[in-house]
Amino acid sequence: MCLEDDRLKPELGDDGNEQDLRPLVHRLYDACMSAFTPSGFPPSTEAVQMVRLALDKIKPADVGLDENTPPHSDQGFGFFGNSNGKKGRRSSLVSRWAPPITYMHIYECRDFSMGIFCLPTSAVIPLHNHPGMTVFSKLLYGSMHVKAYDWWDPNDVKEPRLAKLVVDRTFSAPCEPSVLYPTSGGNIHAFTAVTSCAFLDVFAPPYSNEDGRHCSYYQDFPFSSFKGSLKEQSSDIRELDLAWLEECQPADDYIVKGAPYRGPRISP
Repeated sequence: MCLEDDRLKPELGDDGNEQDLRPLVHRLYDACMSAFTPSGFPPSTEAVQMVRLALDKIKPADVGLDENTPPHSDQGFGFFGNSNGKKGRRSSLVSRWAPPITYMHIYECRDFSMGIFCLPTSAVIPLHNHPGMTVFSKLLYGSMHVKAYDWWDPNDVKEPRLAKLVVDRTFSAPCEPSVLYPTSGGNIHAFTAVTSCAFLDVFAPPYSNEDGRHCSYYQDFPFSSFKGSLKEQSSDIRELDLAWLEECQPADDYIVKGAPYRGPRISP
């Protein structure tokens, strides 16, 4: 694997130490290549920190973004279309007309993928999961509300499934990258653009229908809606932190369009 641009030789800074002059997205790629291997899932604490530090340095200009000129395209892309091929009730969480969301694909291999989502104001990415995946996200510009759950019991697959709310707040750039894990950190989440915003995602490993990692969508219901479904009450249960999630198909007007990535390229 090599980068499309020639690697720049390190130069000495004022302190006499070598400086890495490669584009920051190339450094993120290198961190991911070192951190994510087929035998290294889930990634180690050290690997997570390495990728997180590389991601934290990236700003909009480093990936060819200008928040005043959002990308537009009519090309459909990937796992975030209007159906995941599974049956379920139609979600009512997205309004009848939803602003288009744009995805700019940077790189993908079997072990990880990198890409950017651009959301206009009020756009919504509905509640969805990341099965068996570790996901790194960096908000590049704007403000975005995040609502995220983890399964109360990851081994209980009977629907509706009980989930615990772990994030319900608005983030504004600049802010630190977030990391979610297969069973913690808010693996099932939804995004609402408070303002026009963009975030860079690293999926490790990527979605893959072939390997059983398909994107499923959910609708959440108050805990009281199916309270009788919980056989054993635990003393540490707080109803305000719990909800029932039921798999659904996203609304027909939920569409993610592809647009060309304009930053430094990464190629085989």
